[in-house]
Amino acid sequence: MKAETPARALIFDMDGTIVDNMRFHDDAWESWYRGYGLPFERETFSARTAGMAISDIIGPHFPAADAAELDRLAEEKEALYRETYRPHVAALGGLPALLDKARRHGVPMAVGTAAAPANIGLILDTLAIRERFATIVSPSQGFRGKPHPDLFLAAAERMGVAAQDCIVFEDAPNGVEAARRAGMRAVALLTMLPAEAFAGYPNVIATAQDFTALADLPALSFA
Repeated sequence: MKAETPARALIFDMDGTIVDNMRFHDDAWESWYRGYGLPFERETFSARTAGMAISDIIGPHFPAADAAELDRLAEEKEALYRETYRPHVAALGGLPALLDKARRHGVPMAVGTAAAPANIGLILDTLAIRERFATIVSPSQGFRGKPHPDLFLAAAERMGVAAQDCIVFEDAPNGVEAARRAGMRAVALLTMLPAEAFAGYPNVIATAQDFTALADLPALSFA
């Protein structure tokens, strides 16, 4: 499919895409890692792990832990994040206008995120945009995290739209790769990484600091 072909559905990652919050996740991860005496490489952590299911991030450090223990460890980190980010929740620039435009044109939208349900609630309910989305898909529903394509394929199926007709908005290489594996075009938001980080992905049709810069993107004309 050509890059400029108008999308028939939109799929949004959440962290670093709907909101610019990755530094708060990094702060929480750093505190969590240090609390368990584990090394933490802040410079590379988000780029390597963003979009992965949290159990896949934590699991290798605790190979003997069962699912319940991994859930407990994950919630420790997520609680730290929610406590610090809650006062700062704000939509990324231009997002409300894009959501309004898609709704006017009858273009369905979904969220495909590795975030825990409580984190999803923090963002979508604080911003009062949950009802904008036809579906929300996450690993908590039994899907594999990114870079597997499961979240995005499930979102397309639930919306009744072919994968190639979807555009995915992402901020992380794992998410862009998941979109590629799903056969979907992607737009990379540069809240976490520079444009060069996405240069090797053939499905990336645009990069932008926020959604404002995408107002004239042909694929989002919905014509």
